Amino acid sequence: MGLFTNKTLLITGGTGSFGNAVLNRFLKTDIGEIRIFSRDEKKQDDMRHEFQAKMPEYAEKISFYIGDVRDLASVKNAMHGVDYIFHAAALKQVPSCEFFPIEAVKTNVLGTENVLTAAIEAGVKNVVCLSTDKAAYPVNAMGTSKAMMEKVIVAKSRTTKETKICCTRYGNVMCSRGSVIPLWIDQIRAGNPITITEPTMTRFIMSLDEAVDLVLFAFEHGESGDILVQKAPACTIQTQAEAVCELFGGDKENIKVIGIRHGEKMYETLLTNEECAHAIDMGNFYRVPCDKRGLNYDKYFSEGDKERNKLTEFNSNNTELLNVEQTKAKIAVLAYIQEELKKDAK
Repeated sequence: MGLFTNKTLLITGGTGSFGNAVLNRFLKTDIGEIRIFSRDEKKQDDMRHEFQAKMPEYAEKISFYIGDVRDLASVKNAMHGVDYIFHAAALKQVPSCEFFPIEAVKTNVLGTENVLTAAIEAGVKNVVCLSTDKAAYPVNAMGTSKAMMEKVIVAKSRTTKETKICCTRYGNVMCSRGSVIPLWIDQIRAGNPITITEPTMTRFIMSLDEAVDLVLFAFEHGESGDILVQKAPACTIQTQAEAVCELFGGDKENIKVIGIRHGEKMYETLLTNEECAHAIDMGNFYRVPCDKRGLNYDKYFSEGDKERNKLTEFNSNNTELLNVEQTKAKIAVLAYIQEELKKDAK
C-alpha cells in the first residue's frame, strides 16, 4: 500500500460497515496495525472471530479498543503510536436523531472534537473524517450535527500544521448497516410488499468500496481543512426499489408508499451553491478548500472577489440519474447482493 507500509491506522466506529470494508481492503497488505475503536464489545467480538476465521494469517494485525468518542480519556487511550485515523463513529439514522438531537451532538460534534484533540496531541499525521450529504443545507438534526462536525474539522485544521485533517462527504452507501436494501430483501423473502417513503425522492448512491476509495483519495490528495466529494450518480427511490424487486423476485406492482419519515429531504446536496464558487474539479472528485482568512476582514476588502466557479449546486436531482437497468447493474455487483443471491439460488 506504500503510504500505509508498517503504519498504524485507527478507525473510530470501526465495527460498522465502513470499518469492515477497510479491513477487507487493507488487512492483506503490508500495513502494520489496524485499531478498531468502538463502544460495543459484542460487535467487536463478532468482528474478531469473523476475521480470525476468514483471514487467520492476518488477523493478528487487528487490535480492538473499547471506548466512546464522547469520552476524551478513552479516545486518548487508543491514540498512542497511531499514524493515521479514519473517523467514522457517528449517529447516522435521521429519525432517531430527530427524536434525540442532543445525542447526535454528543457523538457527531463533541465526539469529533475529542478525536481531533487527541490526534493533535498524539502527533497523528493524517485524519480523514466521514461526513454526509445531509450536512449540506441541513434540515434535520443528523445533518445539522454533521454540518457542525464539518465546522469543527475546518476550525481544528487551522490550529495545527503537524496533523492534516480532511473531511469526506458522500451520499447513501448501498447495503451498509441500517440501509434500506437489506430491509427490502427481507420484505420480499417474507412475501410482503416492499415499503418506500416517497417514489420521486432522489438519493446519491455509492458502494462501500467507493466510500473507501473516497477516503483514500482524501487521505492522499486532500489538504488540511478540505472537504472532498465524489461525483456520484443518483436514482429515485422508486427506481431503486424496482431494481431490487427485479433482482430478488419481488412484485414491482405491489410497492407500498408509507410517506416521508421525520426529517427527510426530497433530494440531497453534495456541494452547496456557495461551496461551488471555489470548488476544484479533480476528475471524479471535487475538492472544497477551507477559507484560510483570519478574523481581520478589513485587509481583504480591497482585494475584491475572485472570479466565481461556473459550477452550481451539485445535488441528487441534477447529477446523472440512473434508470432501473443501470441501478440494477450497480446494485448487482455488490458483495452483499452476490451473497444474498447465492442464498436464494440454494
